[in-house]
Amino acid sequence: MGTPHDAATRAGIVSAVGAYLLWGVLPVYWKLLQSVPPLQILCHRIVWSVLFLAVLLGVRQEWRALVQSARHRRTLRFYGLAAALLAVNWFTYIWAVNSGRIVESSLGYFINPLVSVLFGVVWLGERLGRLQWLAIGLAAAGVSYLTWDYGRPPWVALLLATSFGLYGLVKKKAPLGALAGLSLETAALFLPALAWIGWAEKTGGAHFGEASWALRALLIGTGVVTALPLLLFAHAARRVKLSTMGLLQYLAPSCQLLIGVVVYGEPFGRSRAVGFSIIWIALAAYWTASVRQIRRSRGA
Repeated sequence: MGTPHDAATRAGIVSAVGAYLLWGVLPVYWKLLQSVPPLQILCHRIVWSVLFLAVLLGVRQEWRALVQSARHRRTLRFYGLAAALLAVNWFTYIWAVNSGRIVESSLGYFINPLVSVLFGVVWLGERLGRLQWLAIGLAAAGVSYLTWDYGRPPWVALLLATSFGLYGLVKKKAPLGALAGLSLETAALFLPALAWIGWAEKTGGAHFGEASWALRALLIGTGVVTALPLLLFAHAARRVKLSTMGLLQYLAPSCQLLIGVVVYGEPFGRSRAVGFSIIWIALAAYWTASVRQIRRSRGA
């Protein structure tokens, strides 16, 4: 019979898999909103997320606890940092998808698991074996090769990997539960996002007031497609090792890569395949080392 800790870990892994699969198919949703500027999509994403989460808080009767938590300056600073990282990641990803860079954005999320591992070592004191260090070195080699191939650093990929890796690190130390924490960090962005939408409506640059009902429904739906995987991720981040979260994340970029190449016809020639393959080998090496580590700990 498993322990409560084992059950919590299993629930966390299920939540993580669900979050990454949902993120994997998200490019299709953003492509449907391609006629809307990325910054407006981001603002709608924030506003409707807050409203969706407010409903959830009301249903679960967690408003009072959230208000009490928000009175602490340390908590507000903590989730203010999480909100800033989230905004950078969201905007970069929306812009990349609707600029025909789904493949490059998928590279960012392929790199991110090993970035998360590195952050876990530096800030959380997690230990790595030789094969795991080799995996990180291979990933760095793969990024270097792609930088040479592109003729420039893959800045979209690097920004996505770094911002989300730091976000995962912050959530690992989160003092609040999944729903309350996500509500607080999106609420921190609510007023600026609402003000931008209002300004765009007033100056005639908005894409909501004059939009079709279908487009309005898609913009409103950004709240659900944003909040649901983030809630799953926040639930998982508190129950699963950061290194394990990094390992599971390859599900999302795998879906994104397939969608970018197969559905939207983005180029993926031999040189890109070589660079990506180096990173996939790095992920496989890390996965192998992690499995060995788990088996040794169970045997002990």
